[in-house]
This record gives sequence, C-alpha cells and structure tokens, in this order.
Amino acid sequence: MDVVTDSARPVTDPLTLAALDTERHVARSGWDQPLRLFALVPTADLVGREPQLAAGLAGHDTVDGALSAVEQNELPEADGVEDLLARIAWPQEVVGAALALERVVLPPGAERDLPSDPDQAVAAVAEHPDRADVRLLVAVTRAGQARCLLRQRAHDRDDRVALGEDIAPGVVHALRATFD
Repeated sequence: MDVVTDSARPVTDPLTLAALDTERHVARSGWDQPLRLFALVPTADLVGREPQLAAGLAGHDTVDGALSAVEQNELPEADGVEDLLARIAWPQEVVGAALALERVVLPPGAERDLPSDPDQAVAAVAEHPDRADVRLLVAVTRAGQARCLLRQRAHDRDDRVALGEDIAPGVVHALRATFD
C-alpha cells in the first residue's frame, strides 16, 4: 500500500486519477456521510454529450482514457452495502464504478473482546478508545482493474491517503459484481 503524496511518483493511469479525484470530491463534504456511489464514464464521451463541461476539465482529464465520476443520487433502499450493490446494474456506457463509505476500525485483536450481541458490539466499538474512523473509496472497471483509497479521520489530509488494490477485497468483489 502506497501513501499518495505530492512528492510521490506521478499518477498517470485513468482509474487511479478518477479514484483520487472522486475521493477528494467526497472529502470536501467532511465526515459522517452516507454511502456514495459513482458511475465512471469516459471523459471524452461525457464532453461529447455535454460540451460545456470541457471548460472545467483539469489537465489530467484530457489524457487518453480519462474517466469522470458521475454521482448516483437516488439509490435504492437496501439493508447494507452488499444488498445495495446486488441491486445495481450499469449500462454499457459506464466503464467503471466507485463507492465511498465510512467505517470504524479497531486494532488487530480488539474484535475478540467484543460482545456477541450485535447491538452491544456496535456500542462497544463506538466507545472503544482505539477505534479509528476511516473513509474507503473503491473504484473498479468493467475490465477488472481496481483501486482502493483509505483516508483516516485522524490524518485527514489529501497527502495522507493510502492507495492500493487490495485494501478492501470484499468491497472490490461486490462492486465488480455490479457489471455481471
């Protein structure tokens, strides 16, 4: 897992650029947000349909294969992330998808001390002194690529976002399944 910083090697692949842009877009709205889902579409196709958008493009938005995120505002009712993603299907014009969600994580080993009752476990996690609030952004393409970004509330800066392909394998798998 790499930490993305201003001094890191330049990021040039379209999926990573789209994931970083989307994560920063979500981060601008602060913490304690609901799950957010985005369709990833070729930027060239989007500008072809909506030419006025060209004026707002950044330099990296014009690279070959650039992707743009289009937020999906009206999500179906669901009993959790897996249930929601099981209800999602994308048209062919959508070449990828990104999902942003917040979670509370505990240090390794802390979970074994949690109560077995689900409600008591949630309360124990919320009160745990070593809990960490994180935001995860997972982006995948129809072709199978994946990028995961992880931002910690305690280190809430754009240059402290972790980047990898396997940070959240279950979410990657569930998001990829929306293209089946």
